[in-house]
Amino acid sequence: MTKRPAVGDKQDKGSDVQAMFASIAPRYDLLNRVLSLGVDRGWRRAAAHEALALRPARVLDVATGTADFALELKTRAPEAQVIGSDFVPQMLAIGREKAAARHIDIRLEEGDALNLPYPDGSFDSITCAFGFRNFADYARGLAEFWRVLAPGGRAVILEFPPPRPGLLGSLFRVYFQHVLPRIGGLISGNASAYTYLPESVLAFPEPERLAQLMRATGFRTRYRLLTFGIAAIHVGDKLP
Repeated sequence: MTKRPAVGDKQDKGSDVQAMFASIAPRYDLLNRVLSLGVDRGWRRAAAHEALALRPARVLDVATGTADFALELKTRAPEAQVIGSDFVPQMLAIGREKAAARHIDIRLEEGDALNLPYPDGSFDSITCAFGFRNFADYARGLAEFWRVLAPGGRAVILEFPPPRPGLLGSLFRVYFQHVLPRIGGLISGNASAYTYLPESVLAFPEPERLAQLMRATGFRTRYRLLTFGIAAIHVGDKLP
């Protein structure tokens, strides 16, 4: 049984997150479909539209996992070079199998989101889908996004914000805290991983707070909520 990582910002959780995702890698894609009822595909499409709106030639998907979003990006922009980066080799291995099966040419490379192995200004677009809340230091992650992004480039973060006040938010909170861990534990065999998931969402900054962090980094930032606030897309542009 892997150790459940700490949640929130400024936490020493990198090795625990790495071990946790390695343990659930074989069932990760199935669980995403089951636990989101397939709605996550629409969220990824919306985020991909934002990421590709400026016709980037070079795209980096950070915390790419099993490469779902990197494959989405390459499918929608076949002329672009797409690289997926993650620090869990087991997840990347599954992503490479998926890319090969679909005959999609993307590069999947090991890398730490807080110390990306790329020169300054290497990419026109940077994306992160449902991985940002696992970062040990949000400001440092955003600083790395800014560093490797070329002037005029765009960063897009797709993430789960904490449930909003009200009936729907309360229902979502019950689902996340009580139903999701049981289903995730049954399918993956790792209940602690799916206890970490709702805890990490509840500890994540509110959308406006994340926007403030992005602005403090230098990004011109906007965001929008999806599916009654269950997910959110933050867009940060690095002005020329």
